[in-house]
Amino acid sequence: MTGKTLKTGTIGALAGARGIPPLMIILYHFSEGHHYTGLLWFDRIAARGYLWVEFFFALSGFILTYAYGYRLKDLLQRRGYADFLRARLIRLYPLHLFLLLLLLAIVLSLRALAAAGGYVSIYDLPWAQDVSPKGFALSIFLVHAWNTMDRLTWNGLSWFVSVEFALCLLFPVLLYLSSGRLWRGAALIAAGIAGLMAMLAASPHGLDITFHNGVLRGLCDFTVGVGMAVLFHRVKDQRIPAWIHSAVQVLLLLLLTYAVTSTGWSHTRNDIYTVLPLMALVFALAFDKGILAQALKTRVPQLLGEWSYAIYLGQSIWLTAIRFFEQRLYPAPDAMVLGTRFSTLIWWLEPLGLVIICVLWGALLAELIEFPAAAKLRRMFGRRLDPQSIPTPS
Repeated sequence: MTGKTLKTGTIGALAGARGIPPLMIILYHFSEGHHYTGLLWFDRIAARGYLWVEFFFALSGFILTYAYGYRLKDLLQRRGYADFLRARLIRLYPLHLFLLLLLLAIVLSLRALAAAGGYVSIYDLPWAQDVSPKGFALSIFLVHAWNTMDRLTWNGLSWFVSVEFALCLLFPVLLYLSSGRLWRGAALIAAGIAGLMAMLAASPHGLDITFHNGVLRGLCDFTVGVGMAVLFHRVKDQRIPAWIHSAVQVLLLLLLTYAVTSTGWSHTRNDIYTVLPLMALVFALAFDKGILAQALKTRVPQLLGEWSYAIYLGQSIWLTAIRFFEQRLYPAPDAMVLGTRFSTLIWWLEPLGLVIICVLWGALLAELIEFPAAAKLRRMFGRRLDPQSIPTPS
């Protein structure tokens, strides 16, 4: 599969690349909430998992511009704007709503079990996520990450969906700003990076910014993606040898490896050194050529890419389940299991099992909830300005 034109092409490498961020984010959430391994190289990779959100947002800006760049006139009209938002909500909302309702059922069930057993539910412990009526209502309307809450609420991972919805609302403006001369794309990239630098200067937690100013974080990343799509559109038809694409991709992977392993711990201003090669990979892979691009177009990455949204959004169920297992089901840490201390046995089995379960769970969510719901809604409301009618990974 090779890169094609703006109107008809599918970028297989980017479709496969979407499968990587959810796995890294799962490892990050587990490690932050439970333990790091003590292996410095692995821990530094896991500790920067939250920065793969930058890849997600930049990819989103790139793909939406790639898909809709020639439809600006439609998006600037009331009907076209409404059709675009409907198409994006069909993509984002059904799975979000399903998991929100599932979490409601889980919260009520675990609280009932705790009341019957005479212990405190994990949702009522001091470190628990917010499960208030306010948070639920804001989540229904996808505004819970618009500086409306003082912490993550209900499905904490859905802050990303809330921000993505805000970016969809703003997308026609960014597309308008990107249209015309090539310098506009470069200016948007510079503006997005400058915004990230400004946020890093003010943040005590690096770019781990979610419910508070998450929209600004997403906007900076998304803007870089829009700018890269403008540059890509201008150069995509150039005959560049495949070995050059491979060399650029390997160089970016080396820069990413250096940033992760040699710029200190995470949650500092040095986050930018990880973010820059991550976002640049979106541009490098968009040509669909090169050694990394070819690897990402194989079967497993493509499947993970198809399920990526469900893997990402569904992980909170199993992160919660681990908390419950630790509270009520696991043996004591010093208990001997299969001739080994349980705490030693579970040290690697738990994160490995979590990744596997989240992938399988994401596959089920995608195949049984996300895809069928979207198909039904498209039959009901039509496909006008639906990116699936313009084949892209989005």
